[in-house]
Amino acid sequence: MAEHKSRHVLDGFRVLDITQFVAGPTATRFLAQMGAEVIKLEMAPTGDRARLVPMLKDGRSSHFVHHNRGKKSLCLDMSKPQALDLTKRLLARVDVFVENFSPGTIARMGLGYEEVRRINPRLVMCSISTFGQSGRLASLAGFDFIGASYAAAISALNARREGQPVLPNIPIGDVMTGVHAVGAIACALLYRERTGQGQYLDISLLDAYFNCHEVVTTDLHRRAMAGGQAEAHGASVVPLAIFRGTRHYICIMAPLDHLWRRLCEAIGRPELGQDPRFADHAGRARNEKQVLELIQAWLDATDEAQALDILEQYHVPAAPVLTLTDAIDNPHLLERGTVRAATDRILGDIKVPGLPLRFSDFPDELPAEAPFLGEHNREILSRYLDLSDMEIAELERAGVLQEKRV
Repeated sequence: MAEHKSRHVLDGFRVLDITQFVAGPTATRFLAQMGAEVIKLEMAPTGDRARLVPMLKDGRSSHFVHHNRGKKSLCLDMSKPQALDLTKRLLARVDVFVENFSPGTIARMGLGYEEVRRINPRLVMCSISTFGQSGRLASLAGFDFIGASYAAAISALNARREGQPVLPNIPIGDVMTGVHAVGAIACALLYRERTGQGQYLDISLLDAYFNCHEVVTTDLHRRAMAGGQAEAHGASVVPLAIFRGTRHYICIMAPLDHLWRRLCEAIGRPELGQDPRFADHAGRARNEKQVLELIQAWLDATDEAQALDILEQYHVPAAPVLTLTDAIDNPHLLERGTVRAATDRILGDIKVPGLPLRFSDFPDELPAEAPFLGEHNREILSRYLDLSDMEIAELERAGVLQEKRV
């Protein structure tokens, strides 16, 4: 008998996904991209509300397409008892269950972990939320930037900015939390393979964001901050800054002494590497304004492409601050597959992020497209639950199953 060739590292695992928007769908998108079969259970009549988020073409959301490629859509009217019964029957057949409702919601639906564990003791259930399933903030409504505010991430991102903080333009926390969930799910599946036991995972955006802080938050440090003697994120790391290039802004990072000496050689001022005002980081921090002015003066007098070439020759970490349009067309991102070409049945040719996890045995990404709402109703119910065409037709007539081309 021919040996079965796996499609990818998670080939053979089955996932029931009741998530929407970004954090939950990111987790299940990664699982699908790694070969798991992901059943996206969507609530009638709209399904994942990300389907309603611009940009839209003929009712098709590019936001939804990005986060749900490679999944199969089952659309149920969960207000009907038959829908809950079908969901429980599916839970008995899958390995992973992911949800990202507000804490307590999934239990009120009749799908809390105690019930899930009764149905399938081997199941790994993952709940993704803003503040976690426990604690005094757990019941609060939240999205990415709400969790980021509580985690001191917004203040960190604006540490060198005066006045009102600004929000990041991309959902860093949602995506990061989804990736944290993938790691937890993979480890729980490994544990299950060794013990036969499933378990419950509580993944929060708040926890994920707070783990990004580099400063050790000791009581001593906190007292220093309160007294104005130190800043959690505003302390100078010199030079680490954004400068004006002739076409783009340019980020240059040379805070270590040996990098500073390389930068001095690159800008034609090698003597500054040994200058006692700048030779060590403490001196550069005291003279930060002068350091930044020296670098900016060199950039003002040097063509951007030439400046970047020189910095590269001297191995000084530097990069143009690209726009999204620039990045999508960047040769390195395209060659590596960081940006990939794809096709959607409504949107046409599109470019999407590639899977950031790379595996030597599976160098190529799996083909994937985002589902229409309820597109796989019949396939899922007949294949997983052995429902006949007549039974499925009756569920359609009763409004339990719904379908729409969006």
